[in-house]
Amino acid sequence: MNADPRFDQIIDRRGTHCTKWDMMQAAYGVPADEGLAMWVADMDFRPPQCVLDAVQAQVDHGIIGYYGDDRPYLDAIRWWMKTRHGWSVDAGAVFTTHGLVNGTAMCVDTWTAPGDGVVLFTPVYHAFARVIKAAGRRVIECELAFDGTTYSTDFDAWDAQVEGSGAKMMILCSPHNPNGRVWTREELEGYAAFARRHDLILVSDEIHHDLVYPGQTHIPMANIDGIDDRLVMMTATTKTFNIAGCHSGNVIVPDDRLRAQFAARMAAMGMSPNSFGLFMATAAYSPEGAAWVDDLMVYLDGNRRVFDTGIDAIPGVRSVPLQATYLSWVDFADTGMPRDEFTRRVEQDARIAANHGTTFGKGGESFLRFNLATPRSNVEAAVERMQKAFADLQ
Repeated sequence: MNADPRFDQIIDRRGTHCTKWDMMQAAYGVPADEGLAMWVADMDFRPPQCVLDAVQAQVDHGIIGYYGDDRPYLDAIRWWMKTRHGWSVDAGAVFTTHGLVNGTAMCVDTWTAPGDGVVLFTPVYHAFARVIKAAGRRVIECELAFDGTTYSTDFDAWDAQVEGSGAKMMILCSPHNPNGRVWTREELEGYAAFARRHDLILVSDEIHHDLVYPGQTHIPMANIDGIDDRLVMMTATTKTFNIAGCHSGNVIVPDDRLRAQFAARMAAMGMSPNSFGLFMATAAYSPEGAAWVDDLMVYLDGNRRVFDTGIDAIPGVRSVPLQATYLSWVDFADTGMPRDEFTRRVEQDARIAANHGTTFGKGGESFLRFNLATPRSNVEAAVERMQKAFADLQ
């Protein structure tokens, strides 16, 4: 099994105002001194040195002022998307938001009105529904089909559900969080056709697009034909390089009409980017950053195999095979236990904080989500604790 000192190193994040480690006792009752934090989707690894150097250069200079001349930043985005994803991005289409939850909120604000419906394909990232509801819009949950191993689309059922519903927008998670699916070209074409049939703005959140395992290929929705007139792309460096605290993301709008509408809302909100986020993103989207991501995925693949082997050895417990992301989606349905019982065992017996599946919407009731982006020793400890907590099933 591969080792890498950059990722094997235990970095104690407790006492650093870290949501993932400092808040797990309040959120889950898992004691901070002996618990394993496997919930919030950030990594327990330092970002690549080029990113740290970019921050240090600003500190060394000593003046933290407004950011001007964003051409290097836009060039870095365009280089990354073309080199890593085969996607040609127009620099004029790029808007920088305060992260992609903010980007989602801006999209909802721009292209829907209070009372309108927004389609989600559940179970899906919980912040989508939170933002939609907070804006006074309605969540329309189109549940993904699950065969016990993988998730798939069900457009016939969704067509019937959305017809006449007042939906104005759909949000796609690609790759999907929490189930780790990498959508095929045929599936993406199906989503695009669904958006056209129901006259929906298609917001594609692709924040996990760099975190794809061997044998899988992410296809940007922007590379699907015939969708530009209603497409909004969302990307970020934050998930890829573990710099979520900079709260920086990109909303990329190919269509001129939609672009003007989004620009107007950005101007009305008085939004401008965080300079640290732009410096970090420019440094990250580089050959050095690319090499670091390649090494990261080798390491995460090892973590994935350790976790899946150990969890799947517990009778009635199944880790859905990951194609992308570092978030393992674990199904406890076949244990026959009610949700409060398997959750109690994970939190109180195993002392692990993991996301509750119900927060991801319909279809998440028998699941918990575990973050594997942590040193392998933590993953091994989690497996050992889980096997002990469910030892009576062995």
